[in-house]
Parts: sequence; C-alpha cells; structure tokens
Amino acid sequence: MLEMNNINKIFQTADIQTHALRDFCLHVNEGEFVSVTGPSGSGKTTFLNIAGLLETYSSGEFLLDGKDVGKLNDNGRSRLRNEKIGFIFQGFNLIPDLNLYDNVDVPLRYRGFNSKERKRRIEENLERVGLATRMKHLPSQLSGGQQQRVAIARALATSPRFLLADEPTGNLDSEMAQGVMALLEEINQQGTTIIMVTHDAQLAARAKRTIQVKDGQVNEQQSAPILNKQAIA
Repeated sequence: MLEMNNINKIFQTADIQTHALRDFCLHVNEGEFVSVTGPSGSGKTTFLNIAGLLETYSSGEFLLDGKDVGKLNDNGRSRLRNEKIGFIFQGFNLIPDLNLYDNVDVPLRYRGFNSKERKRRIEENLERVGLATRMKHLPSQLSGGQQQRVAIARALATSPRFLLADEPTGNLDSEMAQGVMALLEEINQQGTTIIMVTHDAQLAARAKRTIQVKDGQVNEQQSAPILNKQAIA
C-alpha cells in the first residue's frame, strides 16, 4: 500500500520558492490500477518521482508498504526502491547496444541474482510480453510498441510490488498504445499495483481509479464504473 499524507515539495532557487506539491494526499491500495492526469506543471511528475523514491519531499508523511520513507537514509530508500518498485518511461530507456535479453538482465545483475535465476526471469518476462523469439534482437530492430514491451519486461523481471508508468504510451500510435494498455491491465489483474501518469483521457479511463492533479494537489478522484453483469448478459 502507498499512503501519502499532506506531502509538500518546495523547490528553492535564489529568492524564489516553487510549491510543486501542496498538502498532497493519496492512498493507493494493493492491487489497484490508478491513473494520474492533470495539466503540465500540475505536479504529476513530482508526485511520481517521490512515489518512486527518486526525490525526497519537504514535509508530510509517506508510507510504502508500512515503511515510513521519511525515516530512511539514501541507502535505505535505494534498497526499498529496488525491492518494491518497477519503472516504465515514455522514452523506453533501453540501452541501444544491448540486445533484449541483456537489457532485461541489467536490473537483475544490479540486484545480485545468480545467472540461473536471471535467465529464468528474463525468458519468463520476455515470453510474458510476447517477445521471447526476439530476445537476441537490438532495440533498433523493434517497433516503438515492441520496445515499450521490452521496458515492461525489464520492470517486471525484478517482481516489483508497484509499477510506476510515466506516459507509457506517449511515444506510440493509437494501435500500439492500446496494446500496451491491454498488457498493463493484464499485469494488474495478476496482482501488481500500477500507478500511471498520462495525458490521454481515454487511456486514463481504463484504470480502476483516476485522480486529477491541479496546482500540486489532488483535485478530483473518480472510480471506474461498475458494470452490471446481469444487464450485459
């Protein structure tokens, strides 16, 4: 579970203070799929960076799976991030000179898994995203949608509890974006908690809950409609 209570983030430059987040409150339960929307400069990226333990905050309380993040030092935050969190970026962030197998291997080596376990995780997750037959290809030999699937496989290989996605479909055409969203929905149904920042209202609506951020605060929350299965039948 992710729990933020009255989180503030202030950037100080010379005599100017910029409040990126103001008394930001959000609770995300295990297994949720939450989309985060809002205009540019609203605080979405700052929120995601704090949630991913990439940035610290100025004040407030942040609990991740019951651990008080504010009480952790740099090493403690890094350890918690590596154990709990996977990242998917808009720009894929694949290493161009490494094939798919080796790209997925990078975070596993960092975590210290042995070669047998790394091989199992790499093959399993490339299979999971439908790219097992391409594992010796370079990123440049793939479409944008396929590259994003590799990035998802890399994030999943460490078995994260939380998957943070920053505009994961931003560089994709509509057909590829739908494919990536379908994959994220499948991953969520298998139990991984997902928080996704997106500008696309239609994709955001596919999450179980959508929050809108404005001026550094949660401005609105909306849950996905519950379908009447009997009526559909």
